[in-house]
Amino acid sequence: MSSDSQEHKGTNLGPRTNDLTNGNESNGSNTFTLGKFCIDEARPIKVIVIGAGYSGIVAGIRFLQRVPNLTLNIYEAERGIGGTWLVNKYPGLRCDIPSHSYQLTFEANPNWSSFYASGPEILAYLESIVDKYKLMPYIKLQHRMTKARYSEPDGKWIITIQRPVEPSPGETATQFEEFEDTCDVLLTGLGGLSRWNWPDIPGLKEFQGKMIHSARWETGEGGPDAAWEDTVKSWGDKRVGVIGVGSSAIQIVPAIQPKVARLVNYVRGKTWISSTFVREPLVQLSGKEDAENYDFTEEDKKRFQDPVYYKKFRREVESGLNDAHAATIRGSPLQDIAKAAFKEIMVQRLAKKSWIADHIIPNFGVACRRLTPGPGYLEALCEENVDFVPSPIKAITSTGIETEDGDHKELDVIVCATGFDTSWRLPFTFIGRNGIDLSDKFASHPRTYLSVAVDGFPNWFQALGPNSAVGAGSLLLLMERQVDYAVTATLKLQRERLKSIEVKSEAVDDFDEYLMSYFPTTVFGEKCRSWYKAGKEEGRVSALWPGSTLHATKALKHPRWEDFNYERLDPNRLHWLGNGNTVADKTPGSDTTWYLSDEEIDYPPIPV
Repeated sequence: MSSDSQEHKGTNLGPRTNDLTNGNESNGSNTFTLGKFCIDEARPIKVIVIGAGYSGIVAGIRFLQRVPNLTLNIYEAERGIGGTWLVNKYPGLRCDIPSHSYQLTFEANPNWSSFYASGPEILAYLESIVDKYKLMPYIKLQHRMTKARYSEPDGKWIITIQRPVEPSPGETATQFEEFEDTCDVLLTGLGGLSRWNWPDIPGLKEFQGKMIHSARWETGEGGPDAAWEDTVKSWGDKRVGVIGVGSSAIQIVPAIQPKVARLVNYVRGKTWISSTFVREPLVQLSGKEDAENYDFTEEDKKRFQDPVYYKKFRREVESGLNDAHAATIRGSPLQDIAKAAFKEIMVQRLAKKSWIADHIIPNFGVACRRLTPGPGYLEALCEENVDFVPSPIKAITSTGIETEDGDHKELDVIVCATGFDTSWRLPFTFIGRNGIDLSDKFASHPRTYLSVAVDGFPNWFQALGPNSAVGAGSLLLLMERQVDYAVTATLKLQRERLKSIEVKSEAVDDFDEYLMSYFPTTVFGEKCRSWYKAGKEEGRVSALWPGSTLHATKALKHPRWEDFNYERLDPNRLHWLGNGNTVADKTPGSDTTWYLSDEEIDYPPIPV
């Protein structure tokens, strides 16, 4: 096998500009030298994955499974794996997607404790997968990427990583050092909801009580690994303000309402609170029409051990989730049915304080903002120790919050459930070809190709980047297919001994055109403030895939290689043919009839 340095000899040659005037076509002389490798002798390839949440874990599994002669590093900024399910610890944290749909296609879990799993249980599921596939040797915890730069001369990414080091004698503050790592292919699994922000409210730093952000639930009680119940044990006499009406606030309010003296929910906008998703199997299991969740019994779990029963149950749940896509089409019958049904449910649940309905039930379509079931939220708003405040916040004072209507409420704790930076402008330098910074390229809005690639940034692929969330359906299925796409592209880079693969700018333009044409046909394009539109009421939908999850799965299955530009390591486009041999030809005792194995033969069906 050629060494890595031999393989990269002549990296500046790139593709021929005119094959008819080059080499033996022009003067009959043969300047080509056969490669010193077999056609199926895998070129060494190095991959770096950023993030060890769902995306990074799946990437680690699939790259190791499918890419031979691989060097792999997975860098994770936090002190453990799990991504959002590690860092989020707020009260009531639970997935609003059924447990059996919030798992990997190839890693079924028959032992979920409930129909809707809690955050800690999802984290335990991810940890079990990392253990099963022995990924920890490849994962570097507390290693944060601070810069990425594409090196055009050799077609490699240079990644700057920051990690903690032992403090010097006498120092207590954590010290950091930086080092560089390089790779042939970079995959980032950063997620769209990972960069949280404090709200832009005057006086935020003036508050003398406890200020907490939902994305970093740190109350100073119970220690960093404490269950959320232990972090609020001393709040029995506290006055707590919760700012927001997004999915986090909707879970936090009912969770802490019984545990505090007074709770004030500051709500700026309106939102749909739906019934729980995929209700039919939930009702069947619980025997209750109004069931919000269900704890699986030992008998249920025993039935799940039957592969036939389990697969049928899982597919029924997932089918119900995918069917919801039809409701996202503007003017669809299912959309009209959903609006009427959810309005009726919300009015019923707010009966004790019916005036709240005028301030929270929207006019825009169901799912224009992220649709959240919110079990217990509306009921909590109706409790005696809860105030619902729809007036906009004017300022935070040293002792509480003042609203624009002149009211001031004294508070001991303020919880900011105010969301994330969804502009897709990364908090570090990310440099592609010709010195282009990704933040500058995404200044007006992010532009990608099928959510996975960006022109000017060769050999880089994304999972759960712009336009890859879903308004209905299985997010994890889409993410798995994005990882598959990156692995397939890496295999092409390796197999054909390419220096770079880069999506064409016109392909990015065409996907952008598709996005602009699709979303006006959906409720996502209606006027409502949503992180789907980077926190704006109107404008581009930059977070969601333009279609159903099933649509994304089909779109990503077969890469259109004609939508990419390539640079070769050798000027001859067929350099990858090697020395005319396969590994079996050159290795005594090898199986030279492998093509006759059952795994290789494609047996055609016999017509009946």
